[in-house]
This record gives sequence, structure tokens and C-alpha cells, in this order.
Amino acid sequence: MPPAAEPEVAPEPQVTPVLAPGSASEPRPSRPSRGSRPRLRAAAGAALLTGVLFCLAGRLAGSYPFGTRTRNIVDLGQQYLPFHAYWRDLLLGRTHGDLFLNWSSGFGTNFLGDFGTYLSSPFDLLVVLFPADRPELALYAVTALKIATAGAAMAALLLTLRRGPWPVAAILGTAYALSGWTFNYGATVPMWLDGLVAFPLLCLVGEWARKGRRPVLGPLVVALAWCANFYTAYMATIGAAVVLVVRLLTTDDTATATTSTSIKPTFEAAGRPRFLALLRAARSVLLGIGLAAPLVIVIFLGTKAADPTPPTAFVAAAWSDVAARFLPATASVATPALFIGTPALALALTLPFNSAVAGRVRAGWITAIALVTLSLQWEPTHLLWHAGASPNGIPYRQTFVLCGLLLMAAWLSVAGGPPRPRALLGGTGALGLLTLAAAGSVDIDRWTYPAVAGAVALGVLAAAAALLARARPVGRLLPVLAVVLLLAAQAGETLVTGKRIEEQQLSEVSWAPRVGPWHTDMARAVAEKDAWPRHRTDPGEVPGGNDVLLVGGEGADYYSSLTSDTYSRTLTGLGFGYYAKGRHPVSLDNPVTDAIFSIGTRMRSTPRGPLALDRLPEATITVTDTPVPPLVTVHPAGAPAPAGSSDSAFARQERMLGRAVYEVPAGPRRTTAPDGAGTTLTARCPAGSDVWLWAPEYQGTAALAGSPSATSTFAGKLPSVVAPMQRLGTVPADGTVRIDLRPEPKAGPRPKLPANPVGCLDRQRLADTVRDLTATGATAVRATGHTLTADLPAGSTGTAVVAVPRTRGWRCAAGDAPLAPADSRLGLLAVPLDGRATSVTCSFRPPGVKLGGAVGAAALLGLLATALPHRGRRTGRVHPSAGRQEFTARAHPARSTE
Repeated sequence: MPPAAEPEVAPEPQVTPVLAPGSASEPRPSRPSRGSRPRLRAAAGAALLTGVLFCLAGRLAGSYPFGTRTRNIVDLGQQYLPFHAYWRDLLLGRTHGDLFLNWSSGFGTNFLGDFGTYLSSPFDLLVVLFPADRPELALYAVTALKIATAGAAMAALLLTLRRGPWPVAAILGTAYALSGWTFNYGATVPMWLDGLVAFPLLCLVGEWARKGRRPVLGPLVVALAWCANFYTAYMATIGAAVVLVVRLLTTDDTATATTSTSIKPTFEAAGRPRFLALLRAARSVLLGIGLAAPLVIVIFLGTKAADPTPPTAFVAAAWSDVAARFLPATASVATPALFIGTPALALALTLPFNSAVAGRVRAGWITAIALVTLSLQWEPTHLLWHAGASPNGIPYRQTFVLCGLLLMAAWLSVAGGPPRPRALLGGTGALGLLTLAAAGSVDIDRWTYPAVAGAVALGVLAAAAALLARARPVGRLLPVLAVVLLLAAQAGETLVTGKRIEEQQLSEVSWAPRVGPWHTDMARAVAEKDAWPRHRTDPGEVPGGNDVLLVGGEGADYYSSLTSDTYSRTLTGLGFGYYAKGRHPVSLDNPVTDAIFSIGTRMRSTPRGPLALDRLPEATITVTDTPVPPLVTVHPAGAPAPAGSSDSAFARQERMLGRAVYEVPAGPRRTTAPDGAGTTLTARCPAGSDVWLWAPEYQGTAALAGSPSATSTFAGKLPSVVAPMQRLGTVPADGTVRIDLRPEPKAGPRPKLPANPVGCLDRQRLADTVRDLTATGATAVRATGHTLTADLPAGSTGTAVVAVPRTRGWRCAAGDAPLAPADSRLGLLAVPLDGRATSVTCSFRPPGVKLGGAVGAAALLGLLATALPHRGRRTGRVHPSAGRQEFTARAHPARSTE
């Protein structure tokens, strides 16, 4: 017979005297209670086991740092790795900017928003412990430590929910930390791992609220979670709310706020404490989010101003694919990653059949898991999980919450002892049905079913050993054997899953090579030539992305979720290219834009071999110094001088420069190539000028007739990629320009081109313009942190133009005038001049800092108001007249045995 279910009767509150400080009977600080020791052991065991298995999975996959293959897939190499390298330099005082402004990327960008999005986790401070040329190792260590911490937090939470064997809690904590979500998503998006850590911690905050404990620590934990990564913390908060509701409905040890020991009516005895617990939880969440507001509001406003990505329509995954993702060795960004290990999943599936667990406990958790699973597939709840906006890329980012709920269910089923045979048979049958439902899914890997079979075999042996030990408790050998077999089953599947997911990702998605000699040589060359703020130094294209964050300089390259729409549109209009649907503008090697943005030193590099997964070739680096105007130039009053013949990128460059430097042929004649495989553009330009082709949507090659060896490749593919304009060569002596276009077959025979795709640059006109702008521009420029100051020639009139994108947050002034929101001139900072000011000053303050600071201060006051009364309740008082001790009574609920 199964043991009787645990009683669900609310205990009477105990009245405990709290003595005045210093009294003879005041209790001394005690050692950790027996209840906390298993939690510490489980947390330590889960952290160690998680770290070892995560590293072993990388070793089996042959990836860095235990192998030679790169881990830098998609945004990990192009975005997160460079940001962490820059963060290290900023912490060590080796950057031009500060926490408000990044001078290196995007000609000056809001760094506080990027910090809050990518770098605000406390774990990210560890990057300073690693050498400058090992950013990948630093990021890997941060990633592994976050995952291990998530395992430790979940193991501690499980033992808080219900007492049980700590080794099993450690194994299930590891299963949470190394779920399919972690391998498929989190390990390559390290900021999301803070949400993985936050979920069990926020569930602990809910437990404290339910029991009326830690009213100060709770909001601090919430604040830490939302500061570390507010995006996944939002999802974790929803998940923790689900757990709290289930706990309130299925347990009766919720703290009451009264000190009276009288018997209450049924409604008050059951409902009022639960309502008060919800209020305490809401208070913790609101105060915590308020404390995080200085970052959260800055990120929110930065997101609102970011270049918008195309809207994404949610399409629910096929249920066969959802079922497949519970199984090992499956990988996909289009379906929810739900693998937690076959033994852990089987234990979770035993809960509906386990009569040793109270009926309403089973009903509450089963209902919660079912509703959360369905919420993944319904668009309104999908939008709720993602704060109202369906994300681009991975649509099931919240599935770590469901993984956690499944592991809590597994723990509740096994914590009181191994489930009885009937429950084990029911769970195994449900697992079999789930496996059958997954048959035919495209996500099934060749390793999936062999891994399941091995795990099931070991799981059956573990269950047999546990049941035999329960029937004949003659020693510790059988229980230990059961735990070892369970560990072997979980660990084996985890290693197979981690290995296969890494291998599949490298074969199916874009990747960047590892940091190597190309980067280090370029960083050395940039450091030798950097002359900021006299002019900018652009390192050009280096493998990866966000080049200037890795190698230094002050170029245009910038890739962030907060890339300003103003910046992206300004650069695209000038002929720059971009990736990632506009959020990754890249450098443009063009002398006109170099003059506009004061790029006086430009690096160009050519690899000496092919890029490979396991190595990065060395490169030949050339350095070109060109006279350019200063960062601050003076232009005549009024509208920009009209130049150019159309609203093309060439015309916009001329307007921003203030002079006409291109000859733009009107409508080049198109003819079909003799072989019918391409198009030829024919136009007339001055002999000796440079031929530039602007074809943002073109996908194919272009070559100037007569110089076929100088072929340029264009990779436009809207809406994801816009191709930058490129130089094709020099106009021949007869002035006839013929450009041969060979489109990619899938792009069609007739390429889509702008009305005026060809521009011919007159180098002499450009040199004259640069000389004039230099003569009337700033005589000296100083940049400190987030402020730029320029000295101007006496009597300057018109408009001072600062070669910095005019994004929200910039304030400028001429002379001693107070700073005010900056004007814009064609997308750049502009300051009106009246002839009296001899200097201009511009300073950047991230939008939302003042509002966030005010909200944070109010939340801090609320936290202090919470802390002081709580301290008063814990402190005895001495009556002023009687001189005797008074005792304050406080209700202490009995410890939950759930």
C-alpha cells in the first residue's frame, strides 16, 4: 500500500517572545539549520555536475576551448563576443567612452542601453580576469558559470518546495540547467542565461512571500534578476507567478499577518493568508522592478527608438515537432526546446499516477503544466510571454519556464520516495505515447532514439534498485546504486544532446571564426595610428562583426538590438550597407563619407587563406592616411546646398558634404549581355574620375568593362541585407562607362537598381572641399566620456555640424549657453552659430536616465519603509516607566513538509 498522503491542515500559529537586545535570554546566532544543509549540498552538487557535463559536451563536439572548432555562431560571434571584449576594456579604463556613450561603434552610440541589454549581469564582471586576447575564453567561462548557477538555484528550490534526497535534487537541478533550451538557445545567447538563473530564484521569492519571510531580500533578488537581463526576467517572473499560484492553492502553510491565535472562519483562515501572500509577492516584484528602473527604462526607450525589424507572424509548431523536442539530440529554432532528460521526464509523467502525492497537489501542478504548454502554441499567450511583440528568429524563448515546471513535478513525485510500480508504469506509458507522437518529426536526429533507449534501460535499473531498497532497507548500497544509475542516464543523454546540437548548429547556421592573428594584428595597427578625437580610425572589415569593439578604432560598424533607426536610415541613405534587417550597419570604404565622418585613417586587410571552423588565417594589413575635415565643421546658414541630380545616395552625400563632387549620369542605358546571362549599364562620365555603383538590392557581381579582374560582389537581399556602394574602377579616356552585371540565378535576369545607380567621383573637387571645410572647421576637438567640445574660429556663423548621428539624448550648445536638445542637419548633430561663440559643446545623456533614476529612488524609499517596520518587529522594547521587558508576539508558521 502506498503511504498516506501528507496532511494538508494549516498549523496553528506559534506565539514566540522576542527579547530586547542584550538581555540575558537573547538567543545567540546559530549555525545553519539542518534544513539548510541538504540545500547547500544539493546546490553545490548541481553546480559541480552541471559545469562538468557542460564542458564535457563541448569536448565531445570538439569546440573551443576544449577543441579547435569555433562556437561563434550567428550573434554570439558578431554581437555578444565583441561587446564583452569592449566591456573588459571599459572596466579597465582603456576606451574613449564611458557607461553612457560608446565612441567606438556607430560614430557614437548609447552604451548604457547596450550595457543593460548585453552586459549588466554580475557574471560579466569576470571578463577582467582574462587576457585581452582571450575574449572567447572569458565569455565561455561566464556562460558555464551562469549555467552552473542555474542548476544550483533549481536544486535549492526543489528542496524548499519539499524535503527529499539531496542527490536527486542535484541531478534534477542539473537537468534544468542543461535542458535542450540551454544547449539550443541559451549557450549561444549568454544574456538569456540570466533568466535561467532568475526563474528558480524568483520562485524562492514567491516562497518567501508565501511564508511572510525576507521582505527586503525578496525585492533585491527581483531587482538583480531584472537588471541582469530584463527580457528573460520578465518571462521568469510570469513563470514564478504560476508557481506561486499553484503553491497557494495546494499548500496550507501560508503565513498569516495576525498574531491572534483565535480560530477564524474558514474563508479567512484559508483565503486571507493567501491574499496577503499575493500582496507580499506583488510588493516584492514592484519594488524590485522599480529598483531596476534606471536600466529597464533606458532599454525600453532605446528599443522604441531602435531600427524596427519587419513584423513577424506567429505560426504554431506542429504537435509532432513539439513532442519531438522533449527527446534528446533534437535542435531547431522554430520549435520549443523542451528536452530535460528521459528519466527526469518520466518522473514528471508519473505525477498524475502517484497516489502518494496529495490529490490537489497533483491536480494543481498538472493543470499548470498543461496550461503553460498550451500557452506556447496560442498567439495571444505567445505575445504575452514576449511582452506583446512576436520576436524575430526564435519564437519559443520562454520554454525554460516549462522545463523548470516539469522538473518541479518530477521532484514532487520522487521526493517522498520512489514512485510505486503503478505510477512508474503510468509514467512510462505516457513517455511511450509521447515518443510515438514524435515519430516522423523533422527534428528527430539519428542519435535520438538510441539515446532514449539507453536512458530508459538505465532508468529501469535505477527504479528497480530504488524499489528493492524501499522494500528491503538493509543498507545504503541499493539507494546509492539507484542514484548512480539515474545520474548515468541523465548525464549520458545530456552529453549526446549537447554534442549533437553544437554539430547541427555549425552545419546549418552562419558562423564567425575564432579570434586569431588577424584580430590581434589589426588591433596593434589601430592602436599605433589612433588619433581620436582629431579624426577617426576605421579598421574596415574584420571577420565576425562589431569590428571596432574587438580591434579598436571609431568606425561605422555597429550591431545591436538597440541600433537607432535614425542612425540606420542616415547611413543607408548615404550608400552604406547593413545586415540583420538594418540593425547591423557596416563600414563603407568611400572617400566622400570618410570626409563627412572625419575618418582620417582607414585600415584594409586581405586574408592569406580561407576562413575555417578551426582556424583564422593571418592577413595582410594596409594603412591609408587621408586628409579629412575635423569632427566639427561649419556650414553656411539655411538649407544644405542643393547638389547632385537626384535623390540618390550620391546626392545625399553631396548635401551632407555641402559641395558637388560627383557626376551622376541620368538613367544609364541598359542592354542585355550577349550571352543573355546579365545586363550591361552604359553611361558617360569625365575621364579619370572614379566609377561607383550604388545597388542596395542587387545580388550578383559587377565589373567595369576593360578591367574584368576587378570584379565586385553585391549581396543585397531585402529586408535582411543591403549592399553598400562600391568602387569599380576609373573612367577610361573616352569617357564611356560600361558596367557588366551578372546577377545570381535566383535573383532573376534583370536586377533591380535605383534610378541613378552610377556616380563618378571627381577627386580634385573632393580635395578642394576638404581643404575648405578644414580651414573653417574646428581648430581643436576634445572628447571626454560622453561629452565633445570643439574650438571654432572667431566669427563663425551658420551651423556647426558634428560628425555624430543625431540620436535621442544629445544636447548641444554654442559658447556658454545652456545645453539644449540638439538640432539635426541631415541626420547629424547641428548647432546654430551667431558669430559670437568660439566653441560648441555636445553631451549625451541616455533617454530615460532621469525618469529611471526617479523611479529607482522611489522604489528604494519603499524598500526602506518595508525594512524599518520589519526590524522593529524583530526588536524587543523596554518600557520607559516600569523598566521591565516587554515582549512582542509574532506568529511563526510551522515548517512546510511538502
